[in-house]
Amino acid sequence: MTNSKPLHLHVPAPPARPGDEPSFEHLVVPKAGETRRPDVAASEEEMRDLPYKLVRVLDDAGNAVGPWNPNLSPDVLRQGLRAMLLTRVFDERLFRVHRQGKTSFYMKSTGEEAIGAAQSLALSVGDMCFPTYRVMSWLMAREYPLTDMVNQIFSNEKDPLKGRQLPILFSARDYGFYSLSGNVGSRFGHAVGWAMASAYKGDDKIALGYIGEGTTAEGDFHEALTFASVYKAPVILCVTNNQWAISSYSGIAGSEATTFAAKALAYGLPGLRVDGNDFLAVWAATQWAAERARNNLGATLIEFFTYRAAGHSTSDDPTKYRPADEAEHWPLGDPLARLKEHLISAGEWDEDRHQALTDELTEKVKAAVKEAEAVGTLGKSKPSVREMFEGVFSEPDWRVIEQRREMGI
Repeated sequence: MTNSKPLHLHVPAPPARPGDEPSFEHLVVPKAGETRRPDVAASEEEMRDLPYKLVRVLDDAGNAVGPWNPNLSPDVLRQGLRAMLLTRVFDERLFRVHRQGKTSFYMKSTGEEAIGAAQSLALSVGDMCFPTYRVMSWLMAREYPLTDMVNQIFSNEKDPLKGRQLPILFSARDYGFYSLSGNVGSRFGHAVGWAMASAYKGDDKIALGYIGEGTTAEGDFHEALTFASVYKAPVILCVTNNQWAISSYSGIAGSEATTFAAKALAYGLPGLRVDGNDFLAVWAATQWAAERARNNLGATLIEFFTYRAAGHSTSDDPTKYRPADEAEHWPLGDPLARLKEHLISAGEWDEDRHQALTDELTEKVKAAVKEAEAVGTLGKSKPSVREMFEGVFSEPDWRVIEQRREMGI
C-alpha cells in the first residue's frame, strides 16, 4: 500500500463566479423539435433515452416545430402570455413594495413564469397542484384575485390565510393550489399521497408536485418517487432545475453526474427533460404525462431546465455568488419574450398590443396594491388573535378553552 495515491475530495463548483465572464459552454442544448415523442402508452423501458434529451418546441425564430408541438390555439397562447406577463408585473411591483418596508419577504418568479402558467392551463379543474416557490403564474392563469394575493403578502386583517403563512406562501384550494411550505420537499410526498387517495377512491383527478433541484438531495424526494412507482400513483412530479438553490450551485445536488430527469430510471418511471423557458414544450410534456396518469399508467418525473434570473428571495444577493449579468447569457432565453415572439411571428400579436396589455396589467396590480394598503401593510393591520385557535380542532379541548380564557377571547 506504500504506492497508493492520496485521495482527493471533489467539490462541485459553478463555471463562473462574481467577476468572471458568464459561461454556459458546458451545456448541450439540442435543436428545437429534435427530441422524439413516444406514444403515451409506451413502456418505461422504451424511453430510457429521454432523460438525457431536451424537449423543445420553439426554435430561435419563434416557430413551433417538431413532434411535441401541442398545436395550441392563438387564444390559449394569449391567455398564457397574459398570465406570464401579469406575474412579472406583479413581481416587479411587490418587490418594490418590500423595499418600502410594507412586507417582510418576497420571492420573484423571473425567468420561470412559463412553467406554472402552462401547467395551470393544461390541467383540469379539480386536479391539485402541490407547489414550490416561483409558480405564482399558476394562480395568475386561473385568475386568483390579486387583492387577496396582496393581502396575504401584507399579512393584514383580510389575509385569506389569517396570518398563518409567510408572504407568498399562498394556499387556494378552489384554484387547485395546495399550500406552499418553507420545507419544500414535504409537498412532493403530499402530492403522491393525494394522487394515491384519488386512485383509491376511484376518482378521476390527478396531482402535480414541484420540487427544486436542490431539494432532490433530500429524503422526501426519494420517498415520494418510491411510493409513486410502487403504487402507480396518478401524479406528475416536477423538478424545477433553475441552476441554483438558495446560493448553492446545482452541482451540489448532482447535476454534474447526470440529469435530474435520469433519477426516474432507478424507480422504473418515465423521465422527461424539458425546456422550462418554452411555454409550448412545458404544455406538451404536461399533457403527455397527464394522459399517462389518467390512463392508470402511473407517474412521470419531469425536469424543467430553466434559470432563476432573480435572487432566491429578498434576503438573497445573487451577485455574491454568480456573475451579475449571468441571466442575460442563459442560452434558453426569456420565456415571456419567446412566447411573445412566437405569437408575433404567427401574426397573432404585435408590439402595440403587448404594450397595451402591459399597461392594463400594471394598472390592475397598482389598484390591487392600493386596495390592500387601505386595509393595512406589515404590522399596520393584523388578523384577529382569536384566529390562532380556529381550524385546529373540530371541537376545542380543555387546553384551547383555557388558553382562550387567559387571552380574554
